[in-house]
Amino acid sequence: MISKDELEKLLLDLENSRIERTISLTNTDKFGEAICAFSNDFPDTKQAGYLIIGANDNGSRSGLKVTDQLQINIAAIRSDGNIQPQPAMSIEKFTFPDGELLVAEVQPSNLPPVRYKSKIWIRVGARKAVANEAEEKILYEKRAANIKTFDAMPCTGATIDDLDVKLFKTEYLPKAFPEDILMEDKRDIKQKLQSLGFFDLRFDCPTYAGIVLFGVKPEKFLAGCYVQYVRFKGEDRAGEITNEHKFDGNLVRALQKMDTFVELSIAKEKPVPVSALREMKVISYPYYATRELLMNAVMHRDYESNAPTRFYEFDSYIEIQNAGGLYGKARPENFPDVNDYRNPIIAEAMKVLGYVNRYNRGIIRVQKELEENGNGKATFDLNLVTAFKVVEPISVRANSELDELTEKQLKILEYCIEAKSREDILSWVGLSNQTKNFNKHVVPLIEAQLLAFTKSEKPNVRGQQYILTEFGRTIFNAEENE
Repeated sequence: MISKDELEKLLLDLENSRIERTISLTNTDKFGEAICAFSNDFPDTKQAGYLIIGANDNGSRSGLKVTDQLQINIAAIRSDGNIQPQPAMSIEKFTFPDGELLVAEVQPSNLPPVRYKSKIWIRVGARKAVANEAEEKILYEKRAANIKTFDAMPCTGATIDDLDVKLFKTEYLPKAFPEDILMEDKRDIKQKLQSLGFFDLRFDCPTYAGIVLFGVKPEKFLAGCYVQYVRFKGEDRAGEITNEHKFDGNLVRALQKMDTFVELSIAKEKPVPVSALREMKVISYPYYATRELLMNAVMHRDYESNAPTRFYEFDSYIEIQNAGGLYGKARPENFPDVNDYRNPIIAEAMKVLGYVNRYNRGIIRVQKELEENGNGKATFDLNLVTAFKVVEPISVRANSELDELTEKQLKILEYCIEAKSREDILSWVGLSNQTKNFNKHVVPLIEAQLLAFTKSEKPNVRGQQYILTEFGRTIFNAEENE
């Protein structure tokens, strides 16, 4: 911590970029932004920055009396989750004849850019500001020069015996390289693993990526390295648990099991009667979309966390949550157009194995498939600082209370291959244009996504018409072919 004499000198240096003076006691955002900016050390002074509470802009003291509660509040900023990565800071009270000062000393981060509530704050001279694109790039370059990503770091407590080497040889290498290249590669197994980021020859041990992907017992080194599936009865976690499963072990094996589970147990078909003669199959959750969301959670999660990846199914939705919020260049305002990898080695391995999209189009395709299946779009909670959550609603078709289609409803579907008005539809099936007839025969078809509006989602809009959806066409065509 700075000495009292040094503090007095800094207080009077009004142009110094390492000082933020304030007389506010409650402006938490101002404090957080200042600490974030000092952590980023954009001028690259490699020196600590100081948030000084109880000092006026001219360097004079305001006569503050520092309370225990104030010290607790400022200290809490370090670990409340709003500043990521967590800053290295200490606080101390200084007493002078004309008032007390509370000083937060903030060390430059080795992992810039540091964000406060998703924004990157820096010092521009004696003021702070949000970093522009060029400044952000400089901070990323600084990070790259300082440290590797976590998955590239050596797991020093492990040895080659903690890896399933046979699995690496038989399941991974043939997908990563053509057969002729593998035949010519005479390097030993450690060198082969090292070349792909799975082993660190300097420490003679696997990397964390190697442990996650090929570990014999990954949880021995990473307690949260598994996926927890739970099926709750009802709409929240208070409901009865009707099924649960733990996908553990190395990721190469676990991914296979999760893939099969999604296909057979989650993307399941439900028979819906459409007439006395036939049923139609509808899917609660489309396979590709659900699989992609789950795989993304596994790929982007923070493996330093002890919390597992959560895959929870409720009566009307699926919730997937992983440790670690948006990473790197990805921010709420540019998601999902901009992506960044917390675990680049694991991400590349999952691409090699065919489990994630190579061209950053996964979320676009997910949303398209969900809408086509009647689920509506997945929603992403981007405001969780230390976690990332996505909710996938169940298809309204699978959750529909629609009974067998009546003869009139089947005639309506046939008639609405081309857009028709409400009056024309009811007249076609021999009914008057009354609300009760519309609600009984047409509204259920709209709710089941068999018919769609041609204008806004309101029946009474002038010129409103109704037309068969693609989903409705499957029923009409099937009836026609029988």
